[in-house]
Amino acid sequence: MESTVEKNLNVSILMNELKDDNRNMENVMHKIKDISMKSNILALNSGIEAARAGEAGRAFSVVAKEIKKFAEECLDSSKESEVLINRIQNKANEIIALRTVDIAFDTIDKIDRNLFERNCDVQAWATFDAIKDCLTNPTPEMKKSAQSFMKNIYEIYEVYFDLFVVDLSGEITVAAKNQSQVGTNMSDREWFNETIRTNAVHVTDMYYSKAVGGYTMGYSAPIHNEQGEIIGVFTTRFNWEFIYDIIDRAKLHEKSKLYAINSQGYIIASQDRKGILETNLNDLKAVKNVLSGKDQRGYTIENNQIYAYCLTEGYNAYKGKGWSVIVSESI
Repeated sequence: MESTVEKNLNVSILMNELKDDNRNMENVMHKIKDISMKSNILALNSGIEAARAGEAGRAFSVVAKEIKKFAEECLDSSKESEVLINRIQNKANEIIALRTVDIAFDTIDKIDRNLFERNCDVQAWATFDAIKDCLTNPTPEMKKSAQSFMKNIYEIYEVYFDLFVVDLSGEITVAAKNQSQVGTNMSDREWFNETIRTNAVHVTDMYYSKAVGGYTMGYSAPIHNEQGEIIGVFTTRFNWEFIYDIIDRAKLHEKSKLYAINSQGYIIASQDRKGILETNLNDLKAVKNVLSGKDQRGYTIENNQIYAYCLTEGYNAYKGKGWSVIVSESI
């Protein structure tokens, strides 16, 4: 059974093939129109010459009139055909636009579901005894046990750059992978202070981290002792490259483009990997619509392009970061 993306892809391809056929038909109609106009001119010239010939040209004059009549009928039919072709072209664009909106929704929904799982991961791991024990009893043995546990889940899940345990002073006490980060103080970081202040999971926006050497998102959850008191923070660094497993599967027409943008309009993912956190798409009406809250899902037609857009809805406990997916299709 075909997935939603596969169906949308097939429809997108079929609609673009229909548009190509329409363009070819339009070219044919232009040729017919050109022939009709030339025939009309020929009939006019023939009529003039027949009139000059007098009685000898009378028969030819009748033929010239029929040619003129035929040419005029062809011109009328050509104009009607152009109107019909334009109507079909516009309907094809509307269908493509609606299907492209579906692809934008499907893509942001898959991203949300993936990030929801990362949200669940950090909450669950912060409750494990090995994590709590290395803070309540920070002996070398306890830290080694926590590091072994963290390394194990790091290798199983594969989607993280690293995992860290941070004590209340902000110092990293255990790392799953990069041991050079142990001892680094994070007390000035927003994610650390917000996790402590709200006593809840904190999720950063996507950013480039020098510490892990790549684009990432930080998920942080408070660690509690048996009395329910906060004793530290468990924080993960998601490897953003795994989002491209979703982006790359959203295959469109070869001329189409797909972007994920943050709440400021900056590209945070694209199929060509260009402009990440550098290019801002706020000049597009589609982006203005979705970021202003005017419309969470829809499309615009700008500069001979269809721009479909969809704002994140989040998934369950993960509320999203105000991101959107923009998909462009050429007209």
